[in-house]
Order: sequence, then C-alpha cells, then structure tokens
Amino acid sequence: MLEITRDYIQNLQEDIALGKDSAIIALLTDVHPADIADVFEELRAEENAYVYKLLDRELAAGVIVELDEDVRERLLQSFTSKEIAEEVIEHIDSDDASDMISELSDEKIEEIISHIEDEEKASDIIDLLNYREGTAGALMAKELIRVNEKWTVAHCIREMRKQAEELDNVYTIYVVDDKDVLLGRLSLKRLLFSASTTRTIIKDIYDPQTIYTVLASETEEKVANIMEKYDLVALPVLNESGQLLGRITIDDVVDVIMEEAERDYQMASGISEDVEASDSIWTLTRARIPWLLIGMAGGIASAYVIGIFDIEKHPEMALFIPLITAMAGNAGVQSAAIVVQGLANNSLRMEAITRKLLKELAVGLFNGLICSSILLLSSVVLHFSLDLSITVSVALLSVITFAAVFGTFVPLVLNRYKIDPALATGPFVTTANDIIGLMIYFMVGNMLMTAVGA
Repeated sequence: MLEITRDYIQNLQEDIALGKDSAIIALLTDVHPADIADVFEELRAEENAYVYKLLDRELAAGVIVELDEDVRERLLQSFTSKEIAEEVIEHIDSDDASDMISELSDEKIEEIISHIEDEEKASDIIDLLNYREGTAGALMAKELIRVNEKWTVAHCIREMRKQAEELDNVYTIYVVDDKDVLLGRLSLKRLLFSASTTRTIIKDIYDPQTIYTVLASETEEKVANIMEKYDLVALPVLNESGQLLGRITIDDVVDVIMEEAERDYQMASGISEDVEASDSIWTLTRARIPWLLIGMAGGIASAYVIGIFDIEKHPEMALFIPLITAMAGNAGVQSAAIVVQGLANNSLRMEAITRKLLKELAVGLFNGLICSSILLLSSVVLHFSLDLSITVSVALLSVITFAAVFGTFVPLVLNRYKIDPALATGPFVTTANDIIGLMIYFMVGNMLMTAVGA
C-alpha cells in the first residue's frame, strides 16, 4: 500500500512540471491502480492527464476505473473522443466502460462509440447504456465464458481460449442451448477430469442443477442481497426468456453496497444529495439546507407547542423539556434504524406490519418503564417535588412508547410507497418526535398537575 505524503505529491508535481517522464514512471512503478487513483485525487486535472498518458495502457485502465467520478470526468474532458475510445474503453470491461461514458453528454457518447474498433464491444456498451440505472442490467458486464451444450470438449476449450482473452478472471463457465438459454454451469474440474475423450459432449458432463440468477430488470439492491446471502462471487443475468445476457461479479456488488451505505448515512444525517467533501460550497449547501430548514420549522413548532400549554402555570416543567425531546428523538431513531436495517436485508419481508408495531410497542413500554423509573428515583434524590417527579416520569414513559411505535411506523410506510426508508432515521423522525413528544409531555403534565392540585 502506497503511503501518500505531501512530500511524495510535491516531488511528483515537480517532475511533471520539469517533464521528467522517467522519474514519474519510477515513482509509480509497482503501485496498485487504486493507490495511483488516490494520487490523482491530489493532482490538478492537467497533471492527471499528463501522468495518465505515461502509464502502461492496462495500468491506466485500472486507474481510471478506480477514480472518483468527479476526478474521472475532469480527466476525460482533457481527452478527445478518439483518445477515450482507443486509450481507455478498449482496455476495460464493458460494464466499466458504460458506467464511465454514461456520465458524459449524449453527443460525446456517440462520438466515442463511433471510434471503438471492436464492433462487438461497441454493441455491448450500447446495450448496457439502454438499461435503467440501478438495475442488474446496468450493473452487469457482457464478458463471460459461455459454451454450447452440443460442443465437444475440444471445441469447448478452443472457444474458451478466445473468450478468456477479454477476461481478467474466469469465475465460472456457463452452459447454454442454441437459443442462448442458460442451462447450467461447468466447472474446470469436470471439464478436465470427467470427460473420457476430447470428443465428449458438454451436455454429458455439465452440472444441470439450478443456479442462482437474476433478471436484468431487477434492482441492484436485490443483486447485492442474493450474492451476500448465498456467498456468490458471480451472478448470471438473464432476460425474461431465460437467455444469458451477462454476469455481475462481487467487486461490482461491493461498490453498490458501499454506495448504498454512504447514501443511507447521508440521508440519515439530513443530507438530501449524494455529495463529497471536495464538492463546491453551493453543492454542499444545497444538499444540507432542506433538512436544516425542516429542523428549524420543527423548532418553531416546538416553541409554539410550549406557548399553547401556558408553561407559566407550571414553570418547573420547563426543566425537563431537553430531556423529553432528547429521549423522544433517540427512541424514535433507534426503532427506525432497526426497521430500515431489516428492510435493507429483507429480514422483515415475512413479518406483518401489525406484528412489528406491537413488538415495538412492547419494547417501548419496557424501555420507558426502565427510564421513567430511573428518572423518578433521580428526581427524588435531587429533591425535586414528588408531584413533578411523578408527572415527568409518567410523561417520559408515554413519550418513549409513542416514539418507538412512530419510529417503526414511518419507515414501513415510506417503504410501502417506494420512498427510501432511510429518510426515517434522519431529521424527519427526530423533529416529529420532538413536537409530538412535547405535546404528550404537556398534556400528561397538565392532567396530572391539575389532578394533584385538585
């Protein structure tokens, strides 16, 4: 692993400025493409273009695939369409190529494709670009090893050698019929050791057992769930007729999982767009301001609630407002987080909404009883009045119970209406729970205080 220091970057920039190509190559010799991509993050666009053209084509292809989207976009802008086609696209897999050029304008895409000499690869890229983003079709690569069930072992090996030229790794061999319908798979072990002669037919040695597949129209989240559940390193992609279209490998799925986790984390933090720390001030502001405004509106609403209940009658209740709002928000987010996690890994698919709500109601009651009991004891020890201590404890029990149910209900409803349930773990639940929690607090407080006063 390359340790990227300020001195390392400065030395590289000096070599670039002086045109010391051999020194630049020496600095990047035997460095992993992912590490070189990290180096590119620290350089200017023109410096990246200069270094990129010095790299070996295979190494350069690995680097550009690893680059952050913004850095890659700036780098590609410095190349002509012909250079992108010949120096980039020709050396990477079809799925990476389609992802890369999909970020460009339609006119630029057409120019690049027109310069791709490999007609089959150009056709594959066009095909992949037609799939909707976020689907298995958009995620898959066309490069794979497929053999016909009617081929002999000798024919199979010859064809495999041709197909393998486009692959870095051979995960599995797929067996198809004359219509390209997937029938099963063939392991190298069976190919080499199960055949009695080179004239043995593939149909007689392949494994016809059902294999895990996914339709091209399925979501990439479902792809990730299947591969994670069954520990797969590659997953074949089919059309509605069962024809083999391509395959998705584990490295692509890891990227999907990381992107989804980052997106959910940002959403839970109240960031409405997918942003990076390196983005412009305006982009970062635009992503953050909507939920800040919602939070501010929630604060105004909370102040209004406090005003409605005329706190002057019982000013001592104001001492526990921060506690009530904090506990309401925390309890709601905890419940929402558990539900969002369950929806993400499909562990809730068999559990009815009513049953889940009742379960969280029980959890809320238990947590509320524990917290309210501790609060009652603490209040007495700290010499608060018994009336206030009982009032706040009962209110806290009610607030925590409601927040647990509400935090469960919101993501389930969002998921039902095809809205990302990760929204529920962010400011939406905490703000709503703050307002409703205060209403419950003052309603319970006024009722108990009035009863005690009577």
